[in-house]
Amino acid sequence: MSLGGGGGGGQMQELAAQLEELEEHQEAIEAEIQRLQTEKQEMNEAIEAINDLESGATVQVPLGGGAFVRAEVQDIDEITVTLGADYAAEREQDGAVDTLESKRGTLDDRIDELRSDAAEIESESEELEQRIEQAQAQQMQQLQQQQNE
Repeated sequence: MSLGGGGGGGQMQELAAQLEELEEHQEAIEAEIQRLQTEKQEMNEAIEAINDLESGATVQVPLGGGAFVRAEVQDIDEITVTLGADYAAEREQDGAVDTLESKRGTLDDRIDELRSDAAEIESESEELEQRIEQAQAQQMQQLQQQQNE
């Protein structure tokens, strides 16, 4: 859609720039929500694995770079869980699950906040789109009046 030309062109260009900025912010929020949902899913899988595992179970341990090694769980009550800010703590089985569930709750809260932000941006975008349409209609009227003179 062309937003330039005529007396209101500057205003329409400004509105279009604001709309584009909102859309970019919306995309960034949606990407962050997706990232957090992936992290939450990984936590759910970890919680399920911790609950299902027993001492003596055989597991595949990731080494990085897509490589895994088969290992035996010696003691299920020695689980290292990251706490954030590059800290980790050793927890027994139930403690590890509690820590992960707490982190999952924090993720849920953050996802809710981001969804609320996204809804506000959506509302602002709709208002801007209406203002752009009104400015375009005004510009068309002005052009028609100029042609009729």
